[in-house]
Formats: sequence, C-alpha cells, structure tokens
Amino acid sequence: MARQRYDEERLRAALAATRAILRERYGERLPPAPQVAGAALAGTVLDGVLRIDDLARDRGEEPAHDRGALRAAVGELAHRLAERAPGNSVELRVPPYVAVQAVAGPAHTRGTPPNVVETDAVTWLRLATGRTGWAEALHTGRLSASGERADLSGYLPLA
Repeated sequence: MARQRYDEERLRAALAATRAILRERYGERLPPAPQVAGAALAGTVLDGVLRIDDLARDRGEEPAHDRGALRAAVGELAHRLAERAPGNSVELRVPPYVAVQAVAGPAHTRGTPPNVVETDAVTWLRLATGRTGWAEALHTGRLSASGERADLSGYLPLA
C-alpha cells in the first residue's frame, strides 16, 4: 500500500495551532518548533495532539483540539494501521476525518463492507495509542465493530 502524501502547508498550520493551544490553554512552555517534514512533521503534530489529550484528561475536560491538527493525527494513525495490517477486509471509519481499509482477508467490492469499525476522533486517538482499551471503548459505546474480522485490538497500539 502506498503511503499517504503529506500536505506540508496544512501540517505546519496544524502544528502552529496545536502549539498555540498548548501555550495559551495549558500554559506549556515550548521549545522552538522542530524543522521537520513529511512523516516526521505528521508525527510532531500527532505528539502535540496527544499532549493536549493528556492534559485535558488530567483536568477532567474534553480536549480542545484544532480541527486540522485532529484531522492530521487521526489520519496518521489510521494510515499506520493500514501499513501494519495491509488488506481490505475491514474498513475503519473515523468520521468526518478518514476511512481506510486494512486487514488481510476477503475483499468487498461494492456497498457497505462486511467488517466495519467506526468511532470518533478522540476515541480513535486513545485506542491507537493504548490510552483506551478496545473492550472499554466497545462497552462505553464509543466504538462500534461489526463483522468477524472487525476486532482490531491485536494491531493496537500503533504509537
């Protein structure tokens, strides 16, 4: 599977917004932004989004993410899943940000695939990084998984 392309302009804007949230809302003192590109830049945005998530959870708040940064982080982790578990028998949906196919097995060609995993962006971030367990997300209703191959817990965490 080909690696997604990085829109560096969007990633830099997402990084700037994330750093602003960390400074202004959470009082973080940050070193200068690293001068990186491509996957490293996407990883830096992901790190910032996860830091915001950690700080918000410590305060008992919902995280205040920049939409572009959240899109970048969710997409990065979804594509890591597709790389770790190549195939097209399961569709991971994180609306409105991303849908990717992963996991080897029978492919679908039209309509709704037989194996679908769907969740919100923050739950996906927490699942993909091991901050929330698969069973917990299913139990709380923040994750739906249908189909015999839809249990992605064996591929997680990704970061």
